[in-house]
Amino acid sequence: MSFEYSEKVQSLRTRLTAFMDEHIYPNEGRWHADLAANTAAGRRWTPIPVIEELKVKAKAAGLWNLWWPASHGGALTNLEYAPLCEIMGRVCWAPEVFNCSAPDTGNMETLIRYADEAQKAQWLVPLSEGRIRSCFAMTEPDVASSDATNIESSIVCDGDHYVINGRKWWSSGAPDPRCAFFIFMGKTDTSAPRHIQQSMVLVPRDAAGVTVVLPLNLFGYDDAPHGHAEVTFENVRVPVTNLLLGEGRGFEIAQGRLGPGRIHHCMRLVGQAERALELLCKRAQSRVAFGKRVSEQGVWHERIAESRIMIDSARLLVLQAAHRIDEGGSKSARNEIAMIKVLLPTMACKVIDWAIQVHGGGGMSDDFPLAYMYAWNRTLRFADGPDEVHRAAIAKWELARHPIPGGGAAA
Repeated sequence: MSFEYSEKVQSLRTRLTAFMDEHIYPNEGRWHADLAANTAAGRRWTPIPVIEELKVKAKAAGLWNLWWPASHGGALTNLEYAPLCEIMGRVCWAPEVFNCSAPDTGNMETLIRYADEAQKAQWLVPLSEGRIRSCFAMTEPDVASSDATNIESSIVCDGDHYVINGRKWWSSGAPDPRCAFFIFMGKTDTSAPRHIQQSMVLVPRDAAGVTVVLPLNLFGYDDAPHGHAEVTFENVRVPVTNLLLGEGRGFEIAQGRLGPGRIHHCMRLVGQAERALELLCKRAQSRVAFGKRVSEQGVWHERIAESRIMIDSARLLVLQAAHRIDEGGSKSARNEIAMIKVLLPTMACKVIDWAIQVHGGGGMSDDFPLAYMYAWNRTLRFADGPDEVHRAAIAKWELARHPIPGGGAAA
């Protein structure tokens, strides 16, 4: 099928690219300076001024909440939003400027789809307006969280409240002072079938018993002020009205949440890889080694060509997955979603690694964005499920297409 962009999408791409050129790329140095100034002043975990300033400009430019699903009143389908996500993804911190960053987009989508009207009024409205931020708390340090049915945290009904206990980590956004609530996954019924034991509940950040233990470093980066953290929940009480959708529906919510979110992640990776390839080519053409430009060395012809092939192939697969979600929902696109989740981080890491290599020692420093881009991309081989889980699912589906006589699948 063809993935030609409509006039509406082309217009938004032009406007968004112009905004990036005018406000994002020129402020990359400012972003580092603001973070350093916050650190020096003892307030590293506070909002970065340049991002807050640019949010005002993004709203004024009509580039706010671009991700909002067309199925729930937004302007764009997943397929239409995908190329915009690619543009924003070229700079790791840029999506926040447009209120299009994780985990908030996934949490807002969860609230749009599964929250009641009171929950939306309390949490979705201020989150969509950029007045607060949020956290998704599922992964736990004591179990293999790649299997979500392993989750051990408990959600126990006690009259008109739930009592929550558990220990989470890699809880994205938890250290951010703007984080106002968690979407918390735990078990409400350990005796139920394994996929309906889990539930999700909204937990205010300031609830008694919630403790952000410490921020976690990611290859040496703490990702402040957004960050990831270990968080404990000790006898935290929340009203039963904070439950999302119903008891035993947590696994179902997680699956619905992750489909569109993976499109967002993967298209941002396409943007990262595109930018890395641009930096690679510029560096290769500007440096001389052994009497000729680096770009004239045969090995770099191979790597540049391979990068272009990988990026364009990966982009098309993500667009196909987005189209399938738009046509039939995340369940109908589960095979494509699994494939892009494996392919995109691997592809982006390879292209960025080659870009680091051509930059020499500079590529490993913060003089260029490549080291941070690599660290950020490498984490996505774990986020939303590790490669191994998705590969296993892909293999099972493929084997099911080729059954052998007498039952079963071909070995």
